Amino acid sequence: MKNDMEKVSAKVAYLVNQYPKISHTFIRREILALEAQGTSVVRISVRETQEQLSDSIDREEKKITHYILGQSKVKTAWNLIKAFLLCLPKLLPALRSTVFLCKRSCALLRPIIYLFEACSLYQFCKKQNIGHIHVHFGTNSTTVAMLCRKLGGPTYSMTIHGPEEFDSPKAIALDEKIRHAKFVVAISSYCRSQLFRWAQSSDWPKIAEVHCVVNTEFLVSDNESAIEPKRFLSVGRLCEQKGQMLLLAAFHKVYLRHPDAQLHLIGDGEFREPIEKFIQEHGLQNNVYLHGWRDSNYIAEQLDKCSAMVLPSFAEGLPVVIMEAFARCRPVISTYIAGIPELVTPDCGWLVPAGHIEKLSEAMEEALSTSPSQLYAMGNRGLNKINQAHNPAIEAKKLSSLFGG
Repeated sequence: MKNDMEKVSAKVAYLVNQYPKISHTFIRREILALEAQGTSVVRISVRETQEQLSDSIDREEKKITHYILGQSKVKTAWNLIKAFLLCLPKLLPALRSTVFLCKRSCALLRPIIYLFEACSLYQFCKKQNIGHIHVHFGTNSTTVAMLCRKLGGPTYSMTIHGPEEFDSPKAIALDEKIRHAKFVVAISSYCRSQLFRWAQSSDWPKIAEVHCVVNTEFLVSDNESAIEPKRFLSVGRLCEQKGQMLLLAAFHKVYLRHPDAQLHLIGDGEFREPIEKFIQEHGLQNNVYLHGWRDSNYIAEQLDKCSAMVLPSFAEGLPVVIMEAFARCRPVISTYIAGIPELVTPDCGWLVPAGHIEKLSEAMEEALSTSPSQLYAMGNRGLNKINQAHNPAIEAKKLSSLFGG
């Protein structure tokens, strides 16, 4: 398909549903790594996050991000209608795709809203001479990018993480999005294999594996002396899929045998209240600490202090916090799901069945019986993996090549 902009400029735009966002630091790292290699990146967010941004870098990113949906509902509605009217001569292919998406979707009206957002995106890309749009996650924002392409807008690509995209691939028309994309990025080998399940075999060659990265500033060479024995850390949104309630149950078993053990949780979310209730009911007020959302420097400090980072998730892609733990030379206790076993192996951590309290507590007990020097050695082997497979310069070069830079 010919488009109005792809031959005018090589400028790349990143489209995210909400950017910047506390849980999306990996997107920011990727953008900054691309810019360090000379790629010009325009930040576009569908809507503004309502979260309090704890990281100063995220606050700076917010200042240079363009938002499709503004603060004023009336002004936003008018701008969307105006963009829609300006796109009328090009609307037919996009309308056909919208009807197709409505038939697939459980929420029939959403694709219509995405069409209006796509019209606004098209007008912005035209003004900015944007030649390509890259999207993280194959859900709402990729729908907007695909419809924008149908209007004659820039080519698009997407990075797929899972598990959300694989929970309902037909409803989000994942196969259709892959078919029309210039290329598709999978963050792990497991993720790539799942994309093969839902893509036409003729589209398999356009699916590439590019890993998420850790900032070079996060890497450390010697912090063994900072380890505080019997101290566990878990970082992530307090929600069902991250398994913190199961982690508390496992930690309680550990606490009964090691009353001086500590568990620190960084993050916030809908499960904070039941977590606080569990802590109160089991008398763990002096052993379990809730830190809320914190910036990267604070997370690095807490990783340095811990014996091991624990992430007992039920559903994941490949969590960046595992990479961050290895970057600080700390071993990881996690579950053997999705892409996690590609990074966490017996030489640098412990893997347990998802949802198994007893196995998780046993792994934590084993970490407690491991000396600080052995813990550091395990973490250092994890660091070597990060340097090889999650290096910002190497992964940015892969992406830049896919963009055509």
